[in-house]
Amino acid sequence: MRNGFIYSLLLNGPQAGKQLSPQEVAQWKPEDGLLWMHLRYKEPAVRKWILHCGLPKTDTDTLLASDTRPRVVSSEKAILMALRGVNLNPNADPEDMVAIRIFAQEHRIISTCERQLQSVIDVADAIIEGKGPKDTAAFIMAVTEQLTQRKVEFIRKLDETMDELEEAVVTNSDKNLRIDIADLRRQTVILRRYLAPQREAVSRMMNEQSDLFDEHDKLRIREIHETIVRVIEDLDAIRDRAGVTQEELQSHQSEQVNKRLYFLSLISAIFLPLGFLTGLLGVNIAGIPGADTDWAFAAFCGGLLGLIAIQMLIFYRLKWL
Repeated sequence: MRNGFIYSLLLNGPQAGKQLSPQEVAQWKPEDGLLWMHLRYKEPAVRKWILHCGLPKTDTDTLLASDTRPRVVSSEKAILMALRGVNLNPNADPEDMVAIRIFAQEHRIISTCERQLQSVIDVADAIIEGKGPKDTAAFIMAVTEQLTQRKVEFIRKLDETMDELEEAVVTNSDKNLRIDIADLRRQTVILRRYLAPQREAVSRMMNEQSDLFDEHDKLRIREIHETIVRVIEDLDAIRDRAGVTQEELQSHQSEQVNKRLYFLSLISAIFLPLGFLTGLLGVNIAGIPGADTDWAFAAFCGGLLGLIAIQMLIFYRLKWL
């Protein structure tokens, strides 16, 4: 379907997996099977359709909201969810998380988004192939599990990146470490900003009394909640490791700078008396010793080398070298 109508699928019934046309959607009845409408909410045709599909104003406003915080609001016969997923679209930043809003009843599900989520595409493909969820609770579980699994995979990649950065700090094999570590810390902060409320949303869904979920569904929700908690803990660990690695990098860089400054200081200390002597003997006035002697210059150079040797010995005795 076009004009923002991404999917209009039947999840169960004789025509399960069928994509309905606009005319078939208009003629749909609950007896035909569970209908899932997935829409791009910024399209004018979609906004008009949602405003006239008979939903309460609160649910309509959430489905059409441009920015939502992860949350769950349920009643005995329906549930309203706003969730976030990792952005895996081409040329996109994964931490720029994509919002999906779901209004679910026993016989109808309406979800909206602006950018596509690979998790939703996977669920839709499974439905079309006849392997997808068959009821409202199973659909919510499938979408939530897919969103969570994408986060687990992305956090695992962040963890691998963190391992590489820690190794690079030790081996000093990358000149852009500071930028890479700062970027990783930024990603963890943004991800946690949405994961924490999503954890609370799933927790509330687990504790809500709704006819849509049975005990088996509650167990699946509990598993999803535990996975999100583990993801947040892993994210916190990566953030802490990034902080420690950044401090170690700064310490390593400071140590290198100090070594260079120390070396320059030694060079200055060595050439300070040499510069004094050459400057003193370089004045263009009468009375300079050895001015009329052929071997005076060689003797002066030898004296300077001897002075350098004495300085090096003193520095060695003082353990400055």
